[in-house]
Amino acid sequence: MKKTIFLLLAFVMLASFTPRKELSWMAIGDSITFLNGRPELTKHRISKGYMDDVVEKLPYVKFVNNGHPGWTAKAIADNINNLNLVRSDIYSVFLGTNDWWTCLPIGTFSDYENNTGNKTVYGSYRTIIDKIRSLNSEAVIILITPLHRTDYVDLNNPSVFIHGDDQPNKDSVYLSQYADAIKAIAKAENCKLVDLYYKSGITTKNAVKYRRLRDPATHEYKNYTYPDYITIPYNPPADDYPYPPEAMSWFYDGLHPSDAGMSKIADMLVKVMKKY
Repeated sequence: MKKTIFLLLAFVMLASFTPRKELSWMAIGDSITFLNGRPELTKHRISKGYMDDVVEKLPYVKFVNNGHPGWTAKAIADNINNLNLVRSDIYSVFLGTNDWWTCLPIGTFSDYENNTGNKTVYGSYRTIIDKIRSLNSEAVIILITPLHRTDYVDLNNPSVFIHGDDQPNKDSVYLSQYADAIKAIAKAENCKLVDLYYKSGITTKNAVKYRRLRDPATHEYKNYTYPDYITIPYNPPADDYPYPPEAMSWFYDGLHPSDAGMSKIADMLVKVMKKY
């Protein structure tokens, strides 16, 4: 009996020290992905990105950053054969926010089913997923819905302003509809889903702590919280940048995640990736 217990303990100890098989991860996305490892582009508002956060917790995962600032699902699909995609164990696709702002038509699920091309979100995702499966038919594919966003002011070019997703785009379509399309594709294709839009806890309301703007009556700077700040004028370059470091919450500029936001994305990815 003692011998059996000893052997069992020895087996458990050996298993606990056996190194995990290394997994390769190709992270496809837009600027949120691209910024990983490039804190200087954020004036060091962030120290790392969500991929670095993931591999800190899952050190046997090795990633390749395939992020492209400003790109949509269509741009990724149009350039799919020029992105240096290679065979990997895991692929993540994190897009949607630029699709919304640039008014890329969502289309219908029939665009995905019938492979109608890259003129819609559904069609573009078909191109992307087909390419991934041509590289590794057994790969784990993780689709990530876009984050909520509040009013975006570019840290490096404060004259660039884009309203938050509490309003529709110019075609009267809401960001939630893009998130819903990604969810529908994930369900139909048995892809894993990281649903940042609905399940991260990040919302338009809590994206930042406040915006620092001039009081229209006194012209003195004041910290305005959501939704009050969406009614207060912002006049670059006369006004100071409205998101000082102290205003950071989940985002540092209204759109791109802070360290806290990156960590939230990573936590949700880890829950999926640690199973493999």
